[in-house]
Amino acid sequence: MRTRPRHLVSAMAIAMGAFAAMPALDGAPAAAELGAAIPGLTAEETARFEAGREAFAETEVAADGLGPVFNGDSCAACHSDPAVGGGGTRVETRFGRRRRGAFDPLDALGGSLLQDQGIGRAGACDFGAEVVPPEANVTAGRRTTPLFGLGLVDAVPDDALTALAALERVRRPQTAGRPHLVQDAVSGKTRVGRFGWKSQVASLLHFSADAYLNEMGVTTPIFPNENCPNGDCALLACDPVADPEDEGEDMVAFADFMALLAPPSPRLASFGRERARGGRDVFDRIGCADCHLPTLRSGPSEIAALANREFAPYSDFLLHDMGSLGDGIDQGDAKGREMRTAPLWGLHAISRFLHDGRAATVEDAILAHDGQARTSRDRYRTLGREERTRLLDFLKSL
Repeated sequence: MRTRPRHLVSAMAIAMGAFAAMPALDGAPAAAELGAAIPGLTAEETARFEAGREAFAETEVAADGLGPVFNGDSCAACHSDPAVGGGGTRVETRFGRRRRGAFDPLDALGGSLLQDQGIGRAGACDFGAEVVPPEANVTAGRRTTPLFGLGLVDAVPDDALTALAALERVRRPQTAGRPHLVQDAVSGKTRVGRFGWKSQVASLLHFSADAYLNEMGVTTPIFPNENCPNGDCALLACDPVADPEDEGEDMVAFADFMALLAPPSPRLASFGRERARGGRDVFDRIGCADCHLPTLRSGPSEIAALANREFAPYSDFLLHDMGSLGDGIDQGDAKGREMRTAPLWGLHAISRFLHDGRAATVEDAILAHDGQARTSRDRYRTLGREERTRLLDFLKSL
């Protein structure tokens, strides 16, 4: 009899428990205010959180390394609703060109993320907003996502997500997701992605450095090279600050803040526990939980408050074929039709839904589902008014 390695058996046990579990509505942890630190931190960890929050909210200028093209002058410029570390209604632009089925991100023309602001005059150059080049035939919006609870997501072992994908293939192959294997810029290793609309980033430190470069135009030791505005690298001769513009201090501070942010707490009192239970039953019955997995468990962490803890993100963090709901952008190994399962925790604090913010209501978002989610969408359409109301109330309580 062939035996599995011990670490894989443990990972599969985590995945199987997470797949089957639903978070308890009774005896839940005390609610934490959105934007607050996760409970249970040491004094030193709390200080790191506070320092990270201050850096996260600090406004940068060109003399600090901002730009020369960028999308925001601070992290909080986009991540502030309903508190620092939250999401927002801002929708950024991705673009590229698809020809004969192959996707070209048009890197040579500044793709695939559009930076919509510039620092203005610097030396002989005048830096303005980038534009979508005429060569692009694919454009997509990406809504700013909340960062609450990401330290717990960061602490989920890669093996657990890989085993979860294998379990989904066995139990429900028609809706099974797949892990996005990406290179972690911090370790240089191939890891399982979990952050971003395509699960294109595997670690919070990579996520921090990537956002610092691509959203604010600030280089770091991990990403030491500037983006060329619309692909014109000659303009970088006018960049007023030498690279790397941040030696790593702010990059680490941003990652600390995100890692130590408390996860959202459900607002069960707004709708009543019995009603929430009824809505949760509908959620499970029509197949929403196949992808929006109610619970996961973190693994070891040097931060005790994040270690070996069950949490309720309502996501498997895997890629799924979303059919017409895909954004058409290839990113890493994620194809245009594929998207990460969006976490549903904190849904009560979001005012626009889906990756491009097109949905004004939770129901609009459900009805836009396609691809592997089509069956659940169609089952939702068959629900009576009372069941629909119970389900929507449950989702709005998360």
